[in-house]
Amino acid sequence: MRKRIIAGNWKMYKMMDEAKSFVAEVKGRLPETELVEAVICPPSLFLAELVNQSEGTSLKIGAQTMHDAAEGAYTGEVSPNMLADLNVQYVILGHSERRQYFNETDESVNRKVLAAFANGLTPIVCVGESLEEREGGKTVERVALQVNKAFEGVSADQAKEAIIAYEPIWAIGTGKTATAEDANDVCKEIRHEIGKLYDKNTASAIRIQYGGSVKPANIGELLSMEHIDGALVGGASLEADSFVKMIEVATHE
Repeated sequence: MRKRIIAGNWKMYKMMDEAKSFVAEVKGRLPETELVEAVICPPSLFLAELVNQSEGTSLKIGAQTMHDAAEGAYTGEVSPNMLADLNVQYVILGHSERRQYFNETDESVNRKVLAAFANGLTPIVCVGESLEEREGGKTVERVALQVNKAFEGVSADQAKEAIIAYEPIWAIGTGKTATAEDANDVCKEIRHEIGKLYDKNTASAIRIQYGGSVKPANIGELLSMEHIDGALVGGASLEADSFVKMIEVATHE
């Protein structure tokens, strides 16, 4: 059985005191289980503090993005080795907002995936289609292309450790959610694509999340699907009660 993973993407929200209060409240309330991983991805300014604060607990800390270079004249960027030096464990790569607002491409996402693995970070690789692509019947084609591009040069052993987050762009922050069946169908196609790139064992091992207006009310139904191994959660991860509830549901579903 694949270990579930619930990751909260805080985007550009919270101040330092709010972030610290969240971790203080959550870390003692998370279920003692080996079945689910709980991850928070705060703004980069908070990473060092939250890594220290969560040490010795089951709560893991991830970053929202990174550059692919180890160093250089890239004003405002954070390198993979900087994240590793802070003991950050996960990094979200290729989120649709990064692609839309910061000109990230399939090729740049691939460079970042390779850099993440080279520095001992676990990438959460985001893929997903626009509303226009969905309505045009291009969902599988678009997502398969993103998966193929992102995993160029990645070994099977590395791929087994990666996480793919299927996030239909039309469902992010809109309140709209793909039905559990629709989400599962796309996640199944993603797993099939990984099987074509590597082998059946790799496809069976890789974890695939769903993201897009996930909340306590719908996470149970999503996790009941065969090919959905967790969730990449936005707004519902900002409140401690909501985040803990989703972990609890994931533990018992």
